[in-house]
Amino acid sequence: MFRALGVRNYRLYFTGQVLSNAGTWMQRVAQDWLVLDLSGSSAVALGITTGLQFLPFLLFSLWGGTLADRFDRRRLLIWTQAISGLLALGLGVMTIRGGATVESVYVFAFLLGCAAAVDNPARQAFVHEIVGRDAMANAIALNSASFNLARLVGPALAGVLVAVVGSGWVFIINALTFVVTITALLVMRVGELHPQVREAGRVRLRAGLSYVRRRRDLLLVLALAFGVATFGLNYQMTMALMARNQFGLGAEAFGIMSTFLALGALGGSLLAARRRTVPLRLVSLAALVFGAVEIAVGFSPSYVAMLVLLPFAGILAMTFTTSAQSFLQLHSAGWVRGRVMGIYTLLFFGGTPLGAPVIGWAADRFGPRSGLIGGGLGTVLFTVAAVGVYVATRTAPDDEPEVEPLAPEAVAEVVEQTAGETRG
Repeated sequence: MFRALGVRNYRLYFTGQVLSNAGTWMQRVAQDWLVLDLSGSSAVALGITTGLQFLPFLLFSLWGGTLADRFDRRRLLIWTQAISGLLALGLGVMTIRGGATVESVYVFAFLLGCAAAVDNPARQAFVHEIVGRDAMANAIALNSASFNLARLVGPALAGVLVAVVGSGWVFIINALTFVVTITALLVMRVGELHPQVREAGRVRLRAGLSYVRRRRDLLLVLALAFGVATFGLNYQMTMALMARNQFGLGAEAFGIMSTFLALGALGGSLLAARRRTVPLRLVSLAALVFGAVEIAVGFSPSYVAMLVLLPFAGILAMTFTTSAQSFLQLHSAGWVRGRVMGIYTLLFFGGTPLGAPVIGWAADRFGPRSGLIGGGLGTVLFTVAAVGVYVATRTAPDDEPEVEPLAPEAVAEVVEQTAGETRG
């Protein structure tokens, strides 16, 4: 379950990610609560904030993936982490000085999303350089575990800090956590990293798009990622609305809800760490069952009942995301992995700007439960449709053979062939 932690560079990376992710979750909770305070508990304003933070994934993720294949990924991550830390610091200072407005939070949310749109595909593709192919699936699952371990601590702590000292200091704390992540990247032993496979000549976005277009198994996983993220994974917003508007509770209760969801997600990540193979049917089934559980969460009759169901939603959400990421990385050639993960990032996070404002509007119009019930129903219907199209047009078995990264001397030939097909 923990074999990737035997690699020194990965231990450094894992430690930095735990602290940085905790700060990020603290900021998300504080940001949501700040928007509700500034806007008079407007679900639409909260939905716009969430949408703006994820809009850059829709706009820039493909280019972020291209940059991850073109430049040294470790150095690229140092820059994206530094920019994110400075933005968190700026928002914190503005909030403490009393100058924060809903509009200013919109701006900072968008800029943070821009940094994350470049950071995310580079960070995911960098995992292979740290641990190599054999431990990559395990490392991806442990990354998710670190994310959810931080999620256990971050939201609950943020709920207390927001109530005691206000949102501004939470943003400052988040800024400090990026220092730890940058330090971990700087002290890695570069000589122990697995070489980044690059194609000869210019790294082109269209070569990555052409590669994915020919891989129907990758297309299905990417489609499922879009459907689950757009319809189902708006929990941070819907839980805030349920806590405040449905159950009449405060920031502490919201933090506890996030913690219960993270408990399940952490369990799902650790279970995923035990898997050595990731079949396509597991990705599809996880998406389908997750949608069904989200519907059940939406019908929770009380706050306590919702707390009971949230861990199951967390397990299934993390089973899907870790399986999807592992499948994509294990079945992608090394020279194009950054762009594949850029497409994944685009679809997984880019769907949120489309879904979040609609869910916010529905929650204002029909009540907070409608966001969860509608999101779960949309996830189920989208999954059934995507799998149905795949099965109806299938010409190969579901479990595609794993694709080994191409040797450097073979890369130029493949790129030239891909470019020729694209021009044709």
